[in-house]
Amino acid sequence: MTRFVVDAAAALRLAAADTPVPDAHELLAPTLLRSQALSAMHEAVHRGELTSVDARERLARLNRLKIRLLGDGVLRGTAWKIADELGWESTFAAEYVALTRLQADYLVTLDDDLVRAVEGVVATAPFEALLDPAA
Repeated sequence: MTRFVVDAAAALRLAAADTPVPDAHELLAPTLLRSQALSAMHEAVHRGELTSVDARERLARLNRLKIRLLGDGVLRGTAWKIADELGWESTFAAEYVALTRLQADYLVTLDDDLVRAVEGVVATAPFEALLDPAA
C-alpha cells in the first residue's frame, strides 16, 4: 500500500474529477485540509470561477473521499521544526511536509514552488500517481 499525503489543492482536484482512488493507496492529510478546502472554494465563488452550488458539491465530494485526517501534537511539533528548517513564516505547508515525513511515502501537491522547496526533505509524487494503482 502506498501512502500519500494530499494537500487541499490536490484533494479538491480529486473531488472535481470525481475519480476513484485505487484501493492500493491510502490518503492522509492534516486536519487543516478541511478549512483550507472550504476557504479555497469560497474564494473561487467570490472570484466568479464557480457557482456556490458547484463549490458546495465539490466540498461534499471531498468529504466523501477516504482521507485520514491527523493533527496530533507530534505532527504540530514536527511542522514547527520543518518550518524553522526551511525558513518558512507559516506552518501550514509544513504540516503536510511533517505528515509526509512521519507517516507517508509521498506528498502530492499542485504547488510547484512547494515541490521545489521540499526537494531532499520528503519525496513528492505527481497528482497522476494518485490514480495509478501501481504507484
